[in-house]
Amino acid sequence: QRKNPFSNDDRLASKPLHAQKGDPAYGRPPEGSKTEQRGKDAHSHVEKEVEELCLIIRSTGQKGEDGHVSVTFGQLFETYVTISNKVVGILLRARKHGLVRFEGEMLWQGKDDDVVITLL
Repeated sequence: QRKNPFSNDDRLASKPLHAQKGDPAYGRPPEGSKTEQRGKDAHSHVEKEVEELCLIIRSTGQKGEDGHVSVTFGQLFETYVTISNKVVGILLRARKHGLVRFEGEMLWQGKDDDVVITLL
């Protein structure tokens, strides 16, 4: 009954099960929970994919006058799609972390094949 949100018995009421807005724990899984561990594992997996993407850009791209390695989206897509079908999402994550630069908000296969992606 302590966990029953519909119970009217104040003696059984305990502290709220979920963090309230403004609390540092709000929107986060409980510490030590399986949910927290799954989130950490997923974060680690995405970091590895971003790192792998950067290695592929370095190996398939060409070094420019500024010293940065660049590759077109079309060339990267053809190379990377055999490894993962999430190339655009991984590119967006890499840009968010300041690892790559490219024009536009989203890249589309076919339409944006000539967009240059630069490894920073």
